Amino acid sequence: MVEEQHIIADKTLIRTAQVISAIFTPFSIPFLAFVILFIFSYLRIMPLQYKLIVLGVVYCFTILMPTLTIFIFRKINGFSPKDLVERKRRYVPFILTITSYVFCLLMMHRLNIPWYMTGIILAALVMMVICVIVNLKWKLSEHMAGAGAVVGGLVAFSALYGYNPVGWLCLFILVAGVLGTARIILQHHTLGEVMGGFTVGLICSLLVLHPLSNMLFRVFLF
Repeated sequence: MVEEQHIIADKTLIRTAQVISAIFTPFSIPFLAFVILFIFSYLRIMPLQYKLIVLGVVYCFTILMPTLTIFIFRKINGFSPKDLVERKRRYVPFILTITSYVFCLLMMHRLNIPWYMTGIILAALVMMVICVIVNLKWKLSEHMAGAGAVVGGLVAFSALYGYNPVGWLCLFILVAGVLGTARIILQHHTLGEVMGGFTVGLICSLLVLHPLSNMLFRVFLF
């Protein structure tokens, strides 16, 4: 009876970890960042049509296109989602995602979307490029890189707009901890890979978005 209870508890824990990983996928981070900006910042005063256009562009190029192209890649090669966990099989999905983000930047630039919004996509793009390079030798957690990028973005935008980020930081650091624990429970990453991914995302986001360090990236983009 006790052993059966342990088995049920383990299955529940694993299913919970799977749900958490599915909700906080790396693909969803930029889109969620824009939704938060449009709801909880002064950007909520922007016209609804403009916000919907921006959200549509971000959704198409950061969620829809990467998901669709990676799905086609898996079907062509007969891979399951678990097969892409292996480090050597992650490069093509990475490249497909990076390509989608480049097109997203080009589209946003064509629409004259301000830097403080296009910078979010650029930060995610820089983060992914670094993850690809690091993955040549060591596997990083892209889920945690996305979580680190959100935390870094909060700090950067607080410096840019002069608001107190402590409440939001506490929330997203807690979410990052839960997400990292889920990735370890699922045995997709070690503690080092989780911490490494978070650090990469945090640093990339601060470098690209923080007003004290983003001048180089702004010149590069424009």
